[in-house]
Amino acid sequence: MSGPGTPRGRLVVAAGLVAAVALFLGTVPLHRHWFDLQVYYGAVGHWLRDGHIYAFTTPGADGADYGFTYPPFAALCMLPMTLVSWPGAVTISTALNVAASAAVLCWLVGPLVRRHGWTPWFAFTVAACLFALLEPVRDTFSFGQVNLLLLVLVLGDAWLLSSGRGRFAGYGTGLAAAVKLTPAIFIVYLAVTRRWRAAATASATAVAATLLAAWVAPGASREYWTEALWDTDRIGVLAYVSNQSWEGVLARLVDPLPPSGTAWGLGVLAVLAVWAHRVRGAAAAGDETAGYALTGVAACLISPVTWVHHLVWLVPALAVLAGSGLRPGAPPARRRALLRTAGVVHVLLCSSLVWLWRFDSAGVDGFLGGNAYVWICVGLLVALPLREAPPDPGPPAAGGSARPMTGQTER
Repeated sequence: MSGPGTPRGRLVVAAGLVAAVALFLGTVPLHRHWFDLQVYYGAVGHWLRDGHIYAFTTPGADGADYGFTYPPFAALCMLPMTLVSWPGAVTISTALNVAASAAVLCWLVGPLVRRHGWTPWFAFTVAACLFALLEPVRDTFSFGQVNLLLLVLVLGDAWLLSSGRGRFAGYGTGLAAAVKLTPAIFIVYLAVTRRWRAAATASATAVAATLLAAWVAPGASREYWTEALWDTDRIGVLAYVSNQSWEGVLARLVDPLPPSGTAWGLGVLAVLAVWAHRVRGAAAAGDETAGYALTGVAACLISPVTWVHHLVWLVPALAVLAGSGLRPGAPPARRRALLRTAGVVHVLLCSSLVWLWRFDSAGVDGFLGGNAYVWICVGLLVALPLREAPPDPGPPAAGGSARPMTGQTER
C-alpha cells in the first residue's frame, strides 16, 4: 500500500485512481435521488404541521408506499432539518456521511497504516476510493441514509474498548439503538462478551433516549410502539431483491405468499448460535474489531429487512478479512488466499449483481445470484478469520496477581 517508490509516482497513481472512481460514480451506478432523505424530510415536516409522523407516506420505485419507520427518538434527532431548505438538507446529509466515512476509514485502516509503515495519505486515498465503490456506501449517500452515522456511533465504542477507555463505552451504541432498532444487537454483543459496564451504559442510554422521546412526543411514541413497529407493510415488499436478509431469501422463495415465520425464526436462532460462539472466540483473542464485524454481519442476516444500503455493516468484516491477509507471521499461501477472498468479496459488493434478478428471482440462478449478498454474509459469519488467542499463562504465582494477557483489552 506504500505504492510506487517515489512521491511523484504515488501522486500520479492516486490522481488516476480518484479520477477513475469519480468517473464511475458519475456515470455508471443508479442514483437514488435522496429518496430516504425525502421520507425523513417530509415526515418530520408533516409531524410539525399535523402531529402524526407515522401517517406520512410516499410511493417508492417498487410500487410500495414508504413512511417513517424509525422510533420517535430518530424523529427528534431529525427535527433540525425543518429549519433548512431541501437543498440544505441534502448538503447536510452528504457532509455528515463524508465525515462518517472519514471516521470509519481512520478507525479501520489507520491501524494497518501504522503497522505496515505505509505512506498515510496514499493509503487512505486508495482505501477511500475502494470504500466509495461499494454499493452499500454509494446507496447510503444517494438515498440520504443514516446507516454510516450509526456505524460510527457503534465503532466509536469498539475503539474505546480496544484502546483501554472501556469505562466510556456504551453511549454511542445506546444512541444508535434508540435511533434504529437493528444496532441493539451490539448491546447483546457487549453482554455476551461480558462487557457488563458497557452493556449497562448502552442499555441505559437507549432507554433514556426512548423515554425522552416519549416525554416530548407521547402520541408518536404510543403509535410507534403499539402500531407502526408491527406494521410490516410500512417497511416495503419483503420479496424485493434489495432485501438481502434471511427473511428476504424466504420471501423470494414463496412469493407471492408470505414467508414462514417458523422458518425465519429457526434461521435466526441458528445465526445467533454461530454468532455467539464466534464473538466469544474473538473476545478471548482480544480481537475487538472482529467481534464487532461479526455482530454487524449477524445484524444484516437476522433483520427482517436488510436493504442493500444497510450492508455498510459489512465494512468492518471486509476490513478484518483484508487485514488478516496482510498480517505478519501468517503462512504466505494463507495470506494470498485471504487477500484474494477479500478482493472477490469487495468486487461482488461493488457489482450491483443482485439487481440482475430484480424482476425475476426464480430458478437456481435467481436463488444464488439474487441472494448473493446474503451468501456473502453467511460466509463471513462462519469463516471470518480471528487473531490467534494468546496462550493461557496458568494460575499466578503465589503472592502474585493475574495480569491481562498481551493483545487483550481490559474488560
